[in-house]
Amino acid sequence: MHLHILGICGAFMGGIALLARALGHQVSGSDAGVYPPMSKQLAAAGIRLMEGYESAHLEPAPDLVVVGNALSRGNPAVEAVLNRGLRYTSGPQWLAEHVLAERWVLAVAGTHGKTSTASLLAWLLEDAGLKPGFLIGGVPQNFGLSARLGETPFFVVEADEYDTAFFDKRSKFVHYRPRTLVLNNLEFDHADIFDDLAMIQRQFHHLLRTVPGNGKVIAPCADAALEQVLAMGCWTPVERFSPDDDASAAWSVAECAPDCSRFRARCEGRLLDPASWSQPGRHNLANALAALAAARHAGVPPRVLIEGLRGFRGVRRRMELRGEAGGVRVFDDFAHHPTAIAATLEGLRRQATAGRILAVLEPRSNTMRLGVHAEQLPAALAGADAVWLYVPPALGWDPRLVFGAEDSGAVFCAEIGDIVAQVAQQARPGDRVVVMSNGGFGGIHDKLLAALRGRFGDASA
Repeated sequence: MHLHILGICGAFMGGIALLARALGHQVSGSDAGVYPPMSKQLAAAGIRLMEGYESAHLEPAPDLVVVGNALSRGNPAVEAVLNRGLRYTSGPQWLAEHVLAERWVLAVAGTHGKTSTASLLAWLLEDAGLKPGFLIGGVPQNFGLSARLGETPFFVVEADEYDTAFFDKRSKFVHYRPRTLVLNNLEFDHADIFDDLAMIQRQFHHLLRTVPGNGKVIAPCADAALEQVLAMGCWTPVERFSPDDDASAAWSVAECAPDCSRFRARCEGRLLDPASWSQPGRHNLANALAALAAARHAGVPPRVLIEGLRGFRGVRRRMELRGEAGGVRVFDDFAHHPTAIAATLEGLRRQATAGRILAVLEPRSNTMRLGVHAEQLPAALAGADAVWLYVPPALGWDPRLVFGAEDSGAVFCAEIGDIVAQVAQQARPGDRVVVMSNGGFGGIHDKLLAALRGRFGDASA
């Protein structure tokens, strides 16, 4: 069968393409931006990529068009599909029908930490010899790709609450029907499609309704928004986790290093062996407990799971070290919500390092551009020693009014080049620069490293 995928270079749709190719289908795709790393991953799998959304890309007619949720009515390719009566479906629907059917689905949902938790869960199953399939909205460093079919019934999926397609406005995750469901946390986000938190909670409850009674729901001990979802009705056993020493939780933490890279967990009251891993911060500790609980539900013994943590290498774009020059380290992080921004900086601060933290933020998400969380940003960024905020022309709010232009300590720049020049000039050996964006940010990471090498000399790189 020939599948043509519209929006193929997005993390989710690119994963769909890789899975379809692994099933033996002929796969092609179109996107407004065909660029690495996804374009390289797809091309290596033998998938033909086309720039733009021209109707000519649908000649000869494919057997099925898989439509990404970034496309809407008025798009030339979408209009061609409808006018010509071509068969079409959504990515989540295709995944449910062709990959997830009859699999043991382990889904990870929540406002924050989905990619990191799903990546860790996939690795813990892999390390235990279970060879799971997965589809993740990022690239786990242990696997080097965002999706694979796997060799056993187990399949890990990052369960996103964003809408499915222009013709299906339900959240993507209602298609997945998990047996193991992780609910990490829940806050208001995606203001472009949800009016309020209650709308998101309703979608989460639709997801909860699909989990069988002999499955497992894994949830934190103290999340008011999730508690309200569970109170709407839950027909599945709920297992709790807490990054604190909480006797009410099935998974909790008895001892923990300041940066959370070493800890001892309790599983149903039993103290486990000490765990060591490379992911700092309390938010990552919570992610770890959720992944441990989910993998245990799949049958992996706790002692095996604790050993597996040591081998986890993290996820690209989640506090990923992009390089070092002149003793200045440059990190790339996907944080784009105030809670995630604060957690990223808190995790970095917990590491025993004397240098400063220089934060660079691109307010790129739809919610951030609308200014929904603008008032929370000053407090979220308070963990940094210096802040640079990119102010693109389309930003719908004035950062100077939110931060206060005179005494906030934040610097506002309309040009990426100005940020690069200022950060490179002010950085000192031992400093850590963390760049936060859910996009490519104009290649700012490489530009920063080049500017730092220019200042300190190549020998220091």
